[in-house]
Amino acid sequence: MPKTQILSGRAAGAAEPPLFDACQTGVVLRAVLGVELALGAGLLFGSSGLSAWVERLAFVTAGALPATLAWLLASCALKRWLARGRLSAQVACGAALGALAGLLACALLASFQVTAAAPWLASACSGALLAGGLTLALLWRARASMPAATTARLAELQARIRPHFLFNALNTAIALVREDPARAERVLEDLADLFRHALADHGQLSSVSEEVALARGYLEIEQLRFGDRLRLHWSLEPRADAALLPTLILQPLVENAVRHGVEPSVDGADVWVSTRLRGRALVEIEVRNTMPAGQGDAGHGLAQDNVRDRLRLLHDLEARFQTRIRDGVYSARIEVPLAGAPRT
Repeated sequence: MPKTQILSGRAAGAAEPPLFDACQTGVVLRAVLGVELALGAGLLFGSSGLSAWVERLAFVTAGALPATLAWLLASCALKRWLARGRLSAQVACGAALGALAGLLACALLASFQVTAAAPWLASACSGALLAGGLTLALLWRARASMPAATTARLAELQARIRPHFLFNALNTAIALVREDPARAERVLEDLADLFRHALADHGQLSSVSEEVALARGYLEIEQLRFGDRLRLHWSLEPRADAALLPTLILQPLVENAVRHGVEPSVDGADVWVSTRLRGRALVEIEVRNTMPAGQGDAGHGLAQDNVRDRLRLLHDLEARFQTRIRDGVYSARIEVPLAGAPRT
């Protein structure tokens, strides 16, 4: 299949994330912490002192924590079904599951036979209110990370394919027209594919293989421009190809490797692009480049902040982005989960 068809078809191949998702590690941690804070604040009323408050909180947690985890498990199992409903239906289902979780917590505490009458109604209402609030928070966070709310960030990243790169690529093609027409044609085809993808309305997600293909097209153009000064090394693991990334997140990293590694150096630089699967569920994408002596991290900050923010929006605590300089080599490393669509 021609490269133009691959790039123009990427939008159709990437699935959008579900609106309601309680499976993510970050959501689980926030839900447990939120419930504990709400219980702690409520138990301040009627507590005679700090020791009494701590004792009551520990007792109530024995029922609330298993119930909260049960709510999270049920919401996670039903996320695909819930995501197909309207906002009001999702909130209602979340609250209903919360009421059941409240009854479960009350039943667990009643088994200790501390009080004669268990507060069934109060527990159900409390569970529904807490769950309804958490469901709304999940939905608002998911909506905030959808393309309509992040258009400015995506436009900023797309703008990183700077005009100076366009001019340099066109000048390279012009210089090759008489000398090597086939190579000039290839430069223009790669350039067209690159900008077609950058300007397309393709949503928020791309697979690792798609991002690597885009980065490869960019680096092929720069290879013709710099020749032997740009020494490329690829190490790609096919098992990592299916992981999902924010669209156009790899291109600015390889662009920075060229701008801060190859351009300032008379001898050029080595650039490594690697993907690998770590364990069964974690994909690592790394871009490295040698740096001229005495050059620090200056100039990489905008790309770093952009990548870090977009990964946090898409994968929350399950994604990591790290940079470092060691032995004259600058490294930018992305880690994302392998399975399924990103979670919100």
